[in-house]
Amino acid sequence: MKIMYLKEKRLDITISDVSAAYSGPVGTLWELLMGEQIHVGGEDETSLLAEIGKVTEQTCILDVCSALGGPARQLARQFGCRVVGLDATPSMVTEAERRTAGEGLCSLVTFRMGNALDMPFHEGTFHLVWGQDAWCYVTDKERLVREAFRVLKPGGRIAFTDWVQTGEMSEEEWFGLNGFMAFPYLESLPGYMDLMKDAGFSVEGKDVSPGFAGWCRRYLIILENDLQQQVRDTFGEEFYSVARNGLARWVRAAEEGKVGRARLIGRKPEIP
Repeated sequence: MKIMYLKEKRLDITISDVSAAYSGPVGTLWELLMGEQIHVGGEDETSLLAEIGKVTEQTCILDVCSALGGPARQLARQFGCRVVGLDATPSMVTEAERRTAGEGLCSLVTFRMGNALDMPFHEGTFHLVWGQDAWCYVTDKERLVREAFRVLKPGGRIAFTDWVQTGEMSEEEWFGLNGFMAFPYLESLPGYMDLMKDAGFSVEGKDVSPGFAGWCRRYLIILENDLQQQVRDTFGEEFYSVARNGLARWVRAAEEGKVGRARLIGRKPEIP
């Protein structure tokens, strides 16, 4: 894939590029490194975000960029709430549906193919829009946030975490970090807060970068020690080398305070 800059300071990475990556070895590798939830912190982070997002049995949740559906199933098991997962990668949706059926959760958890920038739901459908470390793949985060606002009921909430840029970096670093991950660009915590306020949300944001470098190191160690031979045998030496070098680049950037994570909570106003 040839990656070029676009005028608005993002890479020319499309939803089709991300979908293709997650349909193949990239998706497999991230599940091997992170587990089926495919986000930092796994089930503990999902439980924490659910507490902050005030999830109850009555909450109807839209999980945007739901991937294999791990968080959606956890929320349904933990709270008995209804969850709809939205994802643009057909193989991810198919596998999420298969795993959900295997756990007997189809009455609570369903999945839809669709684009986060044009959500296939009517206005005021959900109590909570949810995301975990996945919106970094979305090309137009302003439109994503506005779509989240639209599909929420009055008084509804948005709760998500994401990988963000936290410090200055060179052109080469910016290109290399985003290009390796197939991110069009990384938003910042202040940038996300501005987008949410502009959309109409009241907002609380928190930098949760402490510990992020440790997670990046953990993934690199797993790749180098536990998965090295498996990845080389299955996907080839070149794939392993690119993955190893890319993860090492992210470890350095996280240790230097250039990349991290943010947690954001927003609320849509009630009808006056």
